[in-house]
Formats: sequence, structure tokens, C-alpha cells
Amino acid sequence: MSDIPAIDRYFQTLARLGPATACTDGAGGPCSLARAIGDGQALARATHARGNTLLFIGNGGSAGIASHLAIDYSKNGNLRALALNDGAALTCLGNDLGFENVFAKQIEFHGRLGDLLVAISSSGRSPDILKAVETARARQIGVITLSGFTPDNPLRRLGDLNFYVDSGEYGFVEILHMTLLHAILDLAMGWKG
Repeated sequence: MSDIPAIDRYFQTLARLGPATACTDGAGGPCSLARAIGDGQALARATHARGNTLLFIGNGGSAGIASHLAIDYSKNGNLRALALNDGAALTCLGNDLGFENVFAKQIEFHGRLGDLLVAISSSGRSPDILKAVETARARQIGVITLSGFTPDNPLRRLGDLNFYVDSGEYGFVEILHMTLLHAILDLAMGWKG
């Protein structure tokens, strides 16, 4: 066992994983983290400038991230943003149409040409998230993905901009997804450090 205390190793792991986030563009080509953050800012601003909305989705902890960031992008960033994870909508649509359709159906209801979907999934394999991205694509809605766990997860290839955290641990993936989305917003708002 290491002589370094567990808490120090924990934060060292976070410090290593963040900058190592793998980013790709819509063609699957690699791009630097700095470029991906800048592209995320540009996509969010352009979406708002057109009169469109950022739509955030995720399951479990990722749903919490979606809610948190949708309100921060609205309140702090002055951008139109919504999280599509209302409990009544999810249970109604899940019961009536199957859980794999809970986000896709809401995108059919509310999504408009030119909106931007932010799809968050630790595994990158959640059927409801994948179907939502498919529906968004059919409606010409832009897509940003955030995923983790395995490098071959399908979500990682589906966005106009993709962030992949190379960890199989929920905590690290979720913390970094929230941090990446905050970085897009906070740096756009002028954070200099």
C-alpha cells in the first residue's frame, strides 16, 4: 500500500483525470480540451443567440448534474436552458412508452431545430440517453456528449462535441462531467483564476 494517504491519492486522481479528458469533434477527430471547452462555449452562445434552448439530460447522478447545470446556465450564464428530468414526466412516459423513450419523447414535444442537447451518461450506454440523441439528430438538434467508463461506449461517438473521462468509477466521472460543464460556463463568464 502507498505511503500517500487515501484522500491525497483521491484528489491526485481527480487532478490527473480532468486534464486527461479525451475530446472529439463531430467527425470523431481528436481536439484539445481547451478547444473543446471553447467549442462548447460557442455552441451554447450560438444556440441562445438563435432563440433556441440548451436541453440537459441524464440519469441518476447525471440527472442531478443536468438539473444543476441547466439552472446555472440560465441564472448565471443568461442562456435558455432546461433539464428534461421532471419526475412526473419521466414516470408517465416511462410507464406509458417505456423508459428508453423518456427523453426522446420530450425532445419530440419540446425540441426545435437549432436547439442543443447536452447528454450526460457515465457509462455512455444508457438506452434512454442514446435514443434521445438519435431523436435530437433526426430533428437537427445539436449534441454535446459527456461519458466515461469504457472508451468504446457508443455515446462517445454521437455528438458534435464529445467529452470522455477515462475512469470506471462513478464518482470521478460524475465530478468531472460537472466540472467540464462548469468550465464551459465559468470561463465564458470571464473566470481567470
